[in-house]
Amino acid sequence: MTLLHLAPADLAHRGGMNTAREIAHQPDVWLSIHQQLQAARPALDAFLQPLLAQPDLRIVLTGAGSSAFIGQCLAPALLQRLGKRPGIRIEAVATTDIVSSPAQCLQPDVPTLLVSFARSGNSPESLAAVELADQLVEHSHHLIVTCAAEGALNRRLAGQPHAHVLLLPDETHDRAFAMTSSFTGMLLAAAWAFGLAAHSVTALAGAATTLMASETDRLYALAEGRFDRVVYLGSNALQGLAREAALKLLELTDGQLVALADSPLGFRHGPKTFLNDRTLVVLFLSNDPYTRKYDLDLLHELRREGRARVLALGAFDSIDTPHADDVPLALPGTASDLVLAPVALVFAQCLALLASLQRGIRPDTPSASGTVNRVVQGVTIHPLTPR
Repeated sequence: MTLLHLAPADLAHRGGMNTAREIAHQPDVWLSIHQQLQAARPALDAFLQPLLAQPDLRIVLTGAGSSAFIGQCLAPALLQRLGKRPGIRIEAVATTDIVSSPAQCLQPDVPTLLVSFARSGNSPESLAAVELADQLVEHSHHLIVTCAAEGALNRRLAGQPHAHVLLLPDETHDRAFAMTSSFTGMLLAAAWAFGLAAHSVTALAGAATTLMASETDRLYALAEGRFDRVVYLGSNALQGLAREAALKLLELTDGQLVALADSPLGFRHGPKTFLNDRTLVVLFLSNDPYTRKYDLDLLHELRREGRARVLALGAFDSIDTPHADDVPLALPGTASDLVLAPVALVFAQCLALLASLQRGIRPDTPSASGTVNRVVQGVTIHPLTPR
């Protein structure tokens, strides 16, 4: 599949073949994951339903880097679905926090389901977080969402009675440096596992395909523009998405483009000083009618002030006054923010790829210094001794 009219031979020469392919094939990958989840439903329900019936269950959504942002996208929707049950708690806590501060992140007497997101399953913190939960929490259980059969996390927990592994299709195991299809794949797999993102997967895939085809000219114009700062803003599930979008741009441009993420309301409290005439702001519009009022307030404010260029990505019927810098998503205003998230992220991934190529960076291996790696290196896991 071609992406953004990029020729395969040229991509191979410029070191972007894997990244482009992994962005482009996401709609097909989502269909495969959905089909896999349907087949795995009986075993998954047998594992999850008894846990979710526990009134005092704590669900911790965890991962490192991009994988941590998956949990931040999911937590609001999962809380909305399960939060009415007395005693149940849902939190997104990065493995990097669990590993460095286990006593502050894990509660020994609280039954805990640790939902771990891991592309390779080989990050030192991923395995350490699981082992710390087993060491410190009396009743710990694990749902592992991963893309690599050979990864340490899958090998450690597959077949364990207190764990269930969702091993996604190999196509989600990105070979490039940046997480793209692995991010949206794990996000949707977990959403479907918990009965969230109730929207036609065919429509979801179609919306992403339409976006990649219809926004090519705009994406090239943005990548070739004079921006040296980019801000991503989002609320609810879209706040975690904003963080992932900012990280993707930072990674693929090797830090040459500075990217910031925040919520629309939080942005006014200091970070707004980041704006200048070389700043691009991308605001992911929430489909929650109440939240969207605040999103639109900031959108109109920023456009009135004119200090930066402001794009708004949202469902086609969520924008009250059409503007040339509105980017419509082919999804209805009734779709949840969690449904909007993977489609909106495709736009940010495409922009990051083009911005990388525009600067002469090799997107598949963008770190010229080699100090940042596909699987994190240099982490020493220190043994935890009882106090």
